[in-house]
Amino acid sequence: MFDQQKKASLAAWRQLAKQAEADLDPEQQYDELLKAADEMEELGLITSAEWRQLVRDAGNVFTLNDEQPQG
Repeated sequence: MFDQQKKASLAAWRQLAKQAEADLDPEQQYDELLKAADEMEELGLITSAEWRQLVRDAGNVFTLNDEQPQG
């Protein structure tokens, strides 16, 4: 059960990361990604090392999306 919950949570995080310019502006998307990573760590689904990697990945998503022209 734990592994399924971890996999589902990480899949949802990745799906949110792929929603470039969908409904969220880059700052909102970044905030949501960080909140999701924080929640997974608080629930014990991910380690602190995995949390740090998600935070880095969220930063990369933000940088890429912020550089995209809006419109």
